[in-house]
Amino acid sequence: MAWTTLFRATRVFAALAIGLATVGVDAFDNSRYDNVAIYWGQDSYGATHTDVANYQKRLSFYCQDDAIDMIPIAFINKFYGTGNAPVLDLGNTCNTSIDSTFSGTGLLDCSFLATDIQTCQSKGKALTISLGGGGASVGFQSDSQAEAFADTIWNDFLGGSSSTRPFGSAVLDGVDLDIEQGGSTGYAAFVTRLRSYFNGASKKYYITGAPQCVYPDASLGSVINAVAFDAIYVQFYNNPCGLQVFNSASGFNFGIWDIWARTISPNPNVKVYVGAPASSTAAGSGYQDPATLANILTTTRNRFPSFGGVMMWDASQAYQNNRYDLAAKNALVAAGGTGFTFPSCSAQAYVQGNNYPGSSQVSYNGYIWEAKWYASSTPTNDPNGDWMPISACAGDAPSSTSTAPGSGPTSGSCSGVAAWSSSAVYTGGQQVTYNGHLWTAKWWTQGDLPGSSVGVWTDDGACSSSKREEAPVAARSLAPSRFFRL
Repeated sequence: MAWTTLFRATRVFAALAIGLATVGVDAFDNSRYDNVAIYWGQDSYGATHTDVANYQKRLSFYCQDDAIDMIPIAFINKFYGTGNAPVLDLGNTCNTSIDSTFSGTGLLDCSFLATDIQTCQSKGKALTISLGGGGASVGFQSDSQAEAFADTIWNDFLGGSSSTRPFGSAVLDGVDLDIEQGGSTGYAAFVTRLRSYFNGASKKYYITGAPQCVYPDASLGSVINAVAFDAIYVQFYNNPCGLQVFNSASGFNFGIWDIWARTISPNPNVKVYVGAPASSTAAGSGYQDPATLANILTTTRNRFPSFGGVMMWDASQAYQNNRYDLAAKNALVAAGGTGFTFPSCSAQAYVQGNNYPGSSQVSYNGYIWEAKWYASSTPTNDPNGDWMPISACAGDAPSSTSTAPGSGPTSGSCSGVAAWSSSAVYTGGQQVTYNGHLWTAKWWTQGDLPGSSVGVWTDDGACSSSKREEAPVAARSLAPSRFFRL
């Protein structure tokens, strides 16, 4: 006990020298295209492995180089615990089994981390407190309750004052909302109240959010439309629109989020990050090897002006996965941290009334769009529409040489296309034959009969090939589900 007290006291005194180390250090710059945000606190590696020596390390351990720029500290996973105080859980680093709580509350005293936070900040990194997480008990009943909670967060973690500050004298750089359940009531008021404090502060504070890639997000969709966020970390994992479908126009939907950022968000300069699992054990789906992720990040960075970098879950997983974070950072730096040049609108201009087969590309309204399947509607950011924006663009598009508008599909080659099977799982763009016609799936489907009222299949017309139906394709074993963080 005495040694622990001395150890922590020594770290507090060490904080006095931190200011001297700030000379020449660049502060976090939210406008860049090569930022890496990585969650810390939940020891995701420890939750999926047994080699204790590689479990999550102290916060400052992850601030020893320039790979990471932003660290959301996760999580406040309950808004109102004992004494009506928020509940903080930092995995193996600070928890109720080994650390004390403030009298009359369930709020942990993790003040020994103050020097870690200040050390990271002295190296140009921004650190925020993240609220929520998978399975969290969060939410508000009213705007007034949310505003009062914003007061608590400001006083306990940011620039205010309180006798119950979990990180002692350390002042965090903002708040992250990873709200995955509990509804959206009050969050706009919560952000607005925090902004009122930020406006008169002597330092820069940030508001970020972590919506699922499915658009609009069920919990944060209305919130990010109503109040300004500085960045959003879109979770392109554990979702049907994740990184595993990057090359599918009916899957990966960063373009939809870019349109949101540029035309809907109250902050037109909001940055959109590609959220990725930092290892194969960090999420149920979406993990990509370093080279594949580097290609995804570079491609997306060069296509969309709202791109801000990559978010990862989480630090413990990234470090044990051969510094997955550093590999991504190197790719982003190589692609360029500043400046954006719009690609040319190289696809033919969209023509109203024309019919376009799946995978067709057109230029329309400042974007290049790809048809998810047979398309006849105008391209919009409707997530369930016929088109997906695959790149922002500028300049005049080539004139269309499409055929005159038709009344619908005429015929399609059925050669080599399997017959529809009621037990098979199909994803958007896959084709089957049924009742002498060729059909294309609009989105994920299983057991929905082509031509039924469900409307999941597009009729591509009568088969033009004599070789119509082959053996049914094998059913896939995985059905879509929504996982939360480990």
